[in-house]
Amino acid sequence: MHDGVFMVGKVLVGVRTRQWVTLCLGLLTCSIASIASAADCPGHPDALGTSRTLVVDPKAHPRIGTMQYAETLPLRDHEVVLTFDDGPLPHNSNQILEILASQCVKATFFTVGSMAQNSPEGVRKLREAGHTIATHTQTHPIGFDRFSPERAKQEIDQGIASVTAALGEGGGLAPFFRPPGLRRSPAVEDYLASLGIQIWSADFPADDWRHIPASRVYDLAMKRLEAKGKGILLLHDIQARTVAALPRILLAMKARGYHIVHVVPATSQQPNTPTEPLQWQLHPPSETVAILHWPGIPRFVYADAGALPAPSLPDSGFHDGLLVSLAEPFDRTNRRAHGVPLPQQAPWPRLSLSPPGNAAIVLPVPAQNIFEIQEKPGAAVQTDAPSSRHAEQTVSPAADSRASLISVGAGASRRAIRGGPNSGRAQRAGVSQIAAHRTRMAAGAGRGALRH
Repeated sequence: MHDGVFMVGKVLVGVRTRQWVTLCLGLLTCSIASIASAADCPGHPDALGTSRTLVVDPKAHPRIGTMQYAETLPLRDHEVVLTFDDGPLPHNSNQILEILASQCVKATFFTVGSMAQNSPEGVRKLREAGHTIATHTQTHPIGFDRFSPERAKQEIDQGIASVTAALGEGGGLAPFFRPPGLRRSPAVEDYLASLGIQIWSADFPADDWRHIPASRVYDLAMKRLEAKGKGILLLHDIQARTVAALPRILLAMKARGYHIVHVVPATSQQPNTPTEPLQWQLHPPSETVAILHWPGIPRFVYADAGALPAPSLPDSGFHDGLLVSLAEPFDRTNRRAHGVPLPQQAPWPRLSLSPPGNAAIVLPVPAQNIFEIQEKPGAAVQTDAPSSRHAEQTVSPAADSRASLISVGAGASRRAIRGGPNSGRAQRAGVSQIAAHRTRMAAGAGRGALRH
């Protein structure tokens, strides 16, 4: 079904003012003839240019882009791969092509099938300019990762067929694919791998699909590029804000020492660029940089490594895995008599011995008046009114005297607190009354003692 999807024939590629005819047998070999560098950019001697061409084998590395996968393109430090999604849209996509041509920069375009049907000449312009052409489903559906395997296959197949038809006999479609919205699924990944198509994610986006100004697109692109140091940049050629931000992005890349890399698929005529597995990591560990790990245990060398005698089992007090009791009990009295120090006991609190099993702990029965609620003084007076005479008889003279003393003292204190010109006199009078009352109490107590 897909045997002839990626076959290409003779392609006319415009470079400078001459036309070159190249016979391409395989996958997109014709694009290599149009690779330009900064030194080969007529009219733009200060152009950014394309520093080199990277040839990859889709089957060897089927999934790339650290936004979703462990691997990415084997780029050197300060190398960038430009990618554009969702086109072609003639008005904006044509401006993107002009900007890239002014800097002699090559990029990869992930084309939507329905857009290619509406603007087949826009797809052919990508090929004529020497860019890599890939696919991006037929309709760019939302929720592509939730599609059934059959529906996802239909979107992929139709997108490939539409772009292939737009390219015509010249061909030029690369076996690269990017899921819409980066919505991947295991079924989609397995199906594309069976076709030998490489899935592209990205290393950093510029959020140009959002409703943000072009200045924000530029800021995000450069900020994230500086954070990564290299990688695949995700942009959209259908957005006007991208058209406005792209010239500034390319100028900043050149000023900061970045280089553009053009990616093409390997063919029988153009083998893949030799790489090492670690190069497919965004930041592979360097041989000159120590890898962080737990400190190793040093290896000590001893001059005399003598072995200590191993203890024997009879010396341990164990016999057949059981502790053997001592022949004689431990005698504290005997040790103390011979001046042998006793072993120190641990300062832990000791548990008290529990009573015998038949012994019952008897607690005192609480008196009934403990649970009675005391009433207010007024109520108590009313309740005890009938027996007031008996209460008077049971109250001791000493208690009556103490009550009188407290009453006298309280009256004197109230007079002192009120203040005024006579407050000092009131305090002295109160003190005199208390002293006199104490004298009467002492005399009464003496008479009571004589009566008894």
